[in-house]
Amino acid sequence: MQCAELPDQRSLLIDLINSSLSVAGAKKKAACPGLGLFYTILSAFLFSVASLLLKKIEDVHSVEVSAFRCVFQMAFVLPGLIYYKTGFLGPKGKRIFLFFRGFLGSTAMVLLYYAYQVMPLADATVITFTSPVFTSLLAWIFLKEKYSLWDLLFTLFAVTGVILIARPPFLFGSHVTGIEGSYSDHLKGTIAAIASTLSAASTIVILRKVGKSVHYFLSIWYYAVIGLIGCVIALFVLNEWRLPHCGRDRVFLILIGLLGLGGQVFLTKALQIEKAGPVAIMRTMDVVFAFILQVLFLNHLPTWWTVGGALCVVASSSGTAIRKWRHSVKKAKQREI
Repeated sequence: MQCAELPDQRSLLIDLINSSLSVAGAKKKAACPGLGLFYTILSAFLFSVASLLLKKIEDVHSVEVSAFRCVFQMAFVLPGLIYYKTGFLGPKGKRIFLFFRGFLGSTAMVLLYYAYQVMPLADATVITFTSPVFTSLLAWIFLKEKYSLWDLLFTLFAVTGVILIARPPFLFGSHVTGIEGSYSDHLKGTIAAIASTLSAASTIVILRKVGKSVHYFLSIWYYAVIGLIGCVIALFVLNEWRLPHCGRDRVFLILIGLLGLGGQVFLTKALQIEKAGPVAIMRTMDVVFAFILQVLFLNHLPTWWTVGGALCVVASSSGTAIRKWRHSVKKAKQREI
């Protein structure tokens, strides 16, 4: 799950990491050294377990799982909206951005869940970590942010990693090994994961455009409400609405929601007491946990192509995070001068 993120599973998760990377200045140090990084690792573990549970659920469409996730999000955010008195609609001039944030964010979630269901857990997880790279590219196009040769290099690394995971037949031949089910499903899952990543990156660009004028709880509220409405409509159109047949799957659905929320809480705590750069780098533990859980509980050994793709993507996302971190620290020092 990641599970979800799951639940970020994890459009919301990715939003939180990248939003923090754009904030200049270093955060206060934790009272306990390394506590923020421990929270990050714990968050990655919870998201990975949620993703594993999603793989274990049988005969439940990814859209329905997303709907359950949205319900948990709403229950979590509603008290915050009331406490901070943010309202439920937001500033008039920002509502269109909030709408697209909710639409793209929830779309990313549904596509990611679908990818988890039809392709190896580690493969889908690795592809989601190309989000920071595509965020930089989209921010350059739409927000006119700086896009350096280093950013281009990281983008090429990310694309190379995705190609190694997808292994298109015109490059690797017609006999592709190490996938779940047919290559057709693997390709559909890859396309869904890439589309999810692009949607998540677009969401982050929108959040940057909105800035601090909208409370973060309100942003999550739009994400959950629009996602729930969209999922319910899609379920009726697809005629896929059904409760899980067994009690185990129902428990898994609840755990997916709880683990996703737990992952978000610990990630938020980590970003409050630790610099965004180290947190973003440590988030790559998601990939490590995905490989371990896939081997231990799904009996699926990753191929060397997947490992190579993972190394390319992790290097790309880590490089992007480090550059953003150093840039924010440099700007903070300039302001102090």
